Amino acid sequence: MTTIGAAQLPEQLRQKADQLRIHSIRDSIRATTQAGNGHPTSCCSAADIVATLFFSVMRYDPKNPRNPDNDRFVLSKGHAAPLLYAAWAEAGLFDPKELLELRTLESDLEGHPTPRLSFVDMATGSLGQGLSVGIGIALNNKYLDKTSARTYVVLGDGESVEGSVWEAADVARHAQLDNLCAIIDINRLGQSDPTMLEHNLDTYKARWEGFGWHTICVDGHNHAELLNAFSKASQTAQKPTMILAKTFKGKGIPFAEDHPSWHGKPLNPEQAEEVIALLNQSLSSPTPSLPISHPTTVQRANGSAKPLPAPHYGPTDSVATREAFGEALAQLGEVNSLVVGLDADVKNSTYTDKFGKRFPERFFENFIAEQNMVGAAAGLAACGKIPFAATFAAFFTRAYDFIRMAAISQSNIKLMGSHVGVSIGEDGPSQMGLEDLAIMAAQPGIVVLYPSDAMCAYRLVETMANHKGMVYMRTGRPKTPILYDQNETFTIGGSKVLRQSDNDQLTIVAAGVTLFEALTAYDDLLQSGITVRVIDLYSIAPIDVATLKHAAKATNNLVLTVEDHYLHGGLGDAVLSALSTEGVRLHKMGIREIAHSGKPAQLLDRYGISARAIVEKAKHLVAS
Repeated sequence: MTTIGAAQLPEQLRQKADQLRIHSIRDSIRATTQAGNGHPTSCCSAADIVATLFFSVMRYDPKNPRNPDNDRFVLSKGHAAPLLYAAWAEAGLFDPKELLELRTLESDLEGHPTPRLSFVDMATGSLGQGLSVGIGIALNNKYLDKTSARTYVVLGDGESVEGSVWEAADVARHAQLDNLCAIIDINRLGQSDPTMLEHNLDTYKARWEGFGWHTICVDGHNHAELLNAFSKASQTAQKPTMILAKTFKGKGIPFAEDHPSWHGKPLNPEQAEEVIALLNQSLSSPTPSLPISHPTTVQRANGSAKPLPAPHYGPTDSVATREAFGEALAQLGEVNSLVVGLDADVKNSTYTDKFGKRFPERFFENFIAEQNMVGAAAGLAACGKIPFAATFAAFFTRAYDFIRMAAISQSNIKLMGSHVGVSIGEDGPSQMGLEDLAIMAAQPGIVVLYPSDAMCAYRLVETMANHKGMVYMRTGRPKTPILYDQNETFTIGGSKVLRQSDNDQLTIVAAGVTLFEALTAYDDLLQSGITVRVIDLYSIAPIDVATLKHAAKATNNLVLTVEDHYLHGGLGDAVLSALSTEGVRLHKMGIREIAHSGKPAQLLDRYGISARAIVEKAKHLVAS
């Protein structure tokens, strides 16, 4: 191998890009041909961009992609995964022969990237998410670790229509992320049609400049222009840079280049061999090597955590669980330097402002941009931080695709959704989180917690931080009584039996505000000679199957669930699933219709989850 001088760098990079195209054709296209699917043309349009980044611009350890001092690369257009894999293989991380296993069950080189691979920070492929993840990484490097590491994100032109991209654009500008450089691979063609703007770079430029980004237009196949653009980006202060790269889909494949019918379509073996031979002609022998710049090591806080101090709530206090969350998060910040907070312009309602005021350097306001908040949290988690992101539970629904991709990534993010159920009162149904348990528990591996009192909520925040993986906590708006003392412990997958006897006729399972309604109903039922067992199911997923089975068996297999949530997919369905093989007669009480504004107590009664409604239902079940 010989090394070429700096004057010949553009030619050197052209050859490296063609080498990546060969990988994307010889290996990836052969693999996608065998699989019958794939996106080789999308890889070829971005090959020059990726080659320039990996073999001239970025500083990273090619043998250790998780080195925290590396410049980071996020492939937002995840369908170009073969190009990403080829770049790391060419950098020496693994044998290029492994590329032939693309999209097979035996390989982690999947159709779209996931963090099963050491060089992937976040699963991409559901488009419009990579820039938000890049923001989280850039926030970490600029404001937390204070390193010189830069973040590069390659987006497709089609995905730039996504609203989440423009959320990210605004937040990145506000945060002055001059260590963030995004590149749009403007290859003109989407999946089914040309993109809206096609190659109209002037309009792209006006939009990104309007969002406050330093914007540069280049020929995305001209390495000298790319090098110059990346150099300018690195010298730009107080604002992120967007490089708009005009490219051609299928570049290097003569019969597919700029042709609208080749998206997601593999070449047949004869076509693949023809293109490989053509590209091989452009390579010199021996192939020039390109030295990779290694990063500078920075000292970081180790984040060793101490136990939280005991909560200060007394037995006669009345405290909202959302408030206890905020207090615990602020205390957590004192004992664990890895904890960071994010909010979406409701911090005075979620009480994350307690953390923000105490640790402003570790708190990131996303304004009303919930999608970006979740994506940025995932980026921060990829840097080893423990991000807590909070908003109203109802507003997490608009970020659900980000939550889904974070679950696929097994991201270590912690989410808190407040203002749940009809118990929020007068604000009405648009503000009521009534489907959050269903959407969160639907994703595998997510822990879903629903504390009923402040003591439980406070303790579970610490548990969330210590758990490796994604956690969602559901909190309420109204103040509720204190149920537990300071020495009570709460575990993921646990529950608490609050009322029981040897003669219980029915098990009532509840959480949140309905738990207090169930306890009131218990007293009323006791006066009528009916004894029931009451369980606080504070962990929805995983669920305490053993306790539920034992309680059901002790109460003639008769179980009633009560929840301030839509009936489908909530607490009741979680209990039903846990007891489905036990021959249990389970009855669910929850919200069955679109709710109305009103006083919380009125709404609980109107929609059949009040103590009065529980008493009525329990009497009917016991008598039948």
